[in-house]
Amino acid sequence: MAFQMPSFLSRFLRPFASSASMPLQPDALAAAQFPPTSQRAIFAGGCFWGLEELYRKDWGNGKGLLDCRVGYTGGHTKAPSYYDVCSGRTGHAESLLIVFDPERVTYRQLCEYFFKMHDPTTLNRQGADSGTQYRSAVYAENDEQMQQAQEIKEKVAEQWYKGKPITTEIKRATEWYDAEPNHQKYLLVNTGGYHCPAHFVRRLPELK
Repeated sequence: MAFQMPSFLSRFLRPFASSASMPLQPDALAAAQFPPTSQRAIFAGGCFWGLEELYRKDWGNGKGLLDCRVGYTGGHTKAPSYYDVCSGRTGHAESLLIVFDPERVTYRQLCEYFFKMHDPTTLNRQGADSGTQYRSAVYAENDEQMQQAQEIKEKVAEQWYKGKPITTEIKRATEWYDAEPNHQKYLLVNTGGYHCPAHFVRRLPELK
């Protein structure tokens, strides 16, 4: 009989998913039909399953998030696989690409939320997930996003995490690659799957 891990343990141990044979589709959301006023945002903060789960939960269902995809960005190789990214040699970060309606939710709100739902003070680590692919980063689509993200990072350092360094990178977005299909909506499909303990919304005061 094959060994079966108890369900409560599976929530804290991340499976090394088999996905090397699945082809990547670069930026599927770029080809989708969204309102002309829609905007994009890219965040990296540890396991991308957790980012997607929380953003969909708190900003989906008419609250402004139109769609999102997990994937890889910030690296230096073409079309990396999950295995490639996990090796740490491609330079990519596990990331979440969001398409949102700015009339319902602003970039600033999504960015402030990002700093609440993961730990920005741990370098290349979230919970038990360690490596450069788990770094904290904001990949800005334009100069306005760059400025807002930097302002929010500075306020977060002053008001939320006094005495701790904020390790979050603020950089311009580079080429995006969707992760393999079995990673998309992972925790919506696998409700008992791995949950990074660092991914939860912290109770913090509004930034001034």
